[in-house]
Amino acid sequence: MATTITAAHHFIWRHLYASMQAAQTPTSKLRFVTPDKESSMSTLWQEEEFKQICSRELLTKKAADVNKTIAVKEHERERYDFDPTMFCENRFWNRRPDGIVINNYHRTLYILEFKLSSDRNKDFLRVKEDEANEQHRSIIEAVLRAAAPEWTFEQINFVAGRRGAVVEDDFYIKLEELNVQAGKRDKSLVAHVQRICEAHYTVIRSYYQQIHGSSGADTMTSMENIGEQVYV
Repeated sequence: MATTITAAHHFIWRHLYASMQAAQTPTSKLRFVTPDKESSMSTLWQEEEFKQICSRELLTKKAADVNKTIAVKEHERERYDFDPTMFCENRFWNRRPDGIVINNYHRTLYILEFKLSSDRNKDFLRVKEDEANEQHRSIIEAVLRAAAPEWTFEQINFVAGRRGAVVEDDFYIKLEELNVQAGKRDKSLVAHVQRICEAHYTVIRSYYQQIHGSSGADTMTSMENIGEQVYV
């Protein structure tokens, strides 16, 4: 199931990412860097465009310094004890944001993250926003700001409920920030919700096939209850 859920996540996000890229305003200076797959910070900094922000050597040093101030989680303890310096460097270099958008003209780098949440919780947006921020902001943004203070680094999180819920005001604000044309934002929202529902249906059907040996077509009325269990 983990593979199916991961594939569903990528299916939704790649469609949204591509639609935002295609709907840029004519004067937009943004470049969507990772349209096909996630890229680690290490992979990005092999490109000349990113090396011009700051050198790989400087980032390595700042990553080691910043990560020394961040608590080591229990599941990370063994790797940290084996080589603390390498661990602190790799905790930055191995980060894989869902997307990166760069504006060389204004010296701004956007770190994009997509989260699926249980939309049975009415506060699902805030919960996943906090989770996404904790995932990257304390490490990626802190290191980049220390290494390239003349640049602006901003994280933008897109959060969707597993059954298609999207907070419209929040969604439109983020599309505007990423220079999506006003006339194309409604279409982006409708397509985004459709992709979420399609992915949710695929995951539930896969669940029934694996657990019950059926396609789930005869039991779709129980999807809402089962769906919350499948994603846990």
